[in-house]
Amino acid sequence: MDQRTPAAPAVPAAPLGTAATATVTALALLLLVGCAADAAEHGTRGAAGVGDRYFPRLGNGGYDVQHYGLTLDYAPSTGRLKGTAEITARATQDLSSFNLDFAGMTVDSVTVGGRRATVHRSGTELTLRPRAGLTRGETFRTVVRYSGVPRRITDPDESHEGWLRRGDRAVGLGEPTGSMAWFPGNHHPSDKASYDIRITVPEGVKAISNGELRSERTSAGRTAFAWHSAEPMASYLATVAIGPYKTHEVKRKEKRKEGTKGQAAVPVVPLYTAVDPTVAEDGAELLAELPGIIDWETKTFGPYPFSSAGVIIGREDDSEYALETQTKPFLPGPTSVGTLVHEVAHQWFGNSVTPRTWQDMWLNEGFAEYAEWLWEEHTNDIPVQRSFDEAYADDDNWAFPPARPPSAANISDSPVYGRGAMVLHRVRVAVGDKAFFRIVRGWLRTYRHGNVSTDDFTAYVEKESGQDLRGVWDAWLYGDSRPTVI
Repeated sequence: MDQRTPAAPAVPAAPLGTAATATVTALALLLLVGCAADAAEHGTRGAAGVGDRYFPRLGNGGYDVQHYGLTLDYAPSTGRLKGTAEITARATQDLSSFNLDFAGMTVDSVTVGGRRATVHRSGTELTLRPRAGLTRGETFRTVVRYSGVPRRITDPDESHEGWLRRGDRAVGLGEPTGSMAWFPGNHHPSDKASYDIRITVPEGVKAISNGELRSERTSAGRTAFAWHSAEPMASYLATVAIGPYKTHEVKRKEKRKEGTKGQAAVPVVPLYTAVDPTVAEDGAELLAELPGIIDWETKTFGPYPFSSAGVIIGREDDSEYALETQTKPFLPGPTSVGTLVHEVAHQWFGNSVTPRTWQDMWLNEGFAEYAEWLWEEHTNDIPVQRSFDEAYADDDNWAFPPARPPSAANISDSPVYGRGAMVLHRVRVAVGDKAFFRIVRGWLRTYRHGNVSTDDFTAYVEKESGQDLRGVWDAWLYGDSRPTVI
């Protein structure tokens, strides 16, 4: 029950237009002005998702991440991870609050601009409310300290990603949503950023990540590995692989193009490889292929897009699939040479030129599959047309159009790969070999380190070829039935 003060004696109401009415009106106006000023100061809430067709709650609106600084401390014996994520971002609107994607673990503290921020958690969404609103165009730094045992995430297609732990070994894999299991961020491929990842583990254990190894320091029985990725990276391509890896770094010499006679050398990136000792012998042959694969793909597709390259070869039970983690694809044990060709091709197709939405996944997988066909022709004299014919005959490739997977569970199904590659071959047949490879190299050069859509690709191909290719798109990219090959 409310406690009320005794009622005062009644006072006759003042007629309209008196000073009392003017006072009330003025107060109301002041309140309205104050509310408007408050709204202008604090802005509006950033969206809790970018509205991706397959993962509508993935990513966040209102800001663009520029850089992630991740400091991680991992205990293999318990699986416990302690982390600090320093996220530098630019506000793309006036913000009163914004979200981060983060699954599991405990948030210990959050600051925005050096001041404590209010945090609300709902599922995989962290809503952060800074003490002062953020202004559009403002660059701000968010620091999230967190701890716990990072979890494994089950994809819509029932495969597993996130933090995959096997005894004293662990690997972080992120496609499409798994990176949120081990660090908070804007986890949609449309928001790429540079990274510094520092991981501390017990002495004798290796911690491998993307980019270049800047330092490796041991103190008091623990070793800190500092990795730097200067080029933009989508968060699903970030990785940390922890275990008793045997590592090797090769500073490769520059090569000169044939016939250049003293002209500028072609840069050759350094290679960093990590192999689990239990598969080192079987993996040696595959590692020997890596420099030749990179050189061939550079010749075929254009300059390698990153400042370092390599591969991580774990054990077969470390994950259920290979993944094109940036600069160092992760392989679950020694795979086929074709798989390595595929994952290295992703450094151009998917990692440098990254899909704007998950519906554009075929631009990653179709090109990587086509790279395998080209490699088979290059090394084994198997014509690309034969690979096309085999894919055409495979009923699995006709379950749906590659640019229109029916659901999130289908974005890695056969049509995205096999039929995606068929689309590219039909373009090649239509425009001719010379024009096709010129267009592919131009596509990679034009959109280097950017994000693209299927519409971007079809428009680019038509512009550069000077041809109307609606017949190819309608039949091979968007058609529901198997076209007749003429």
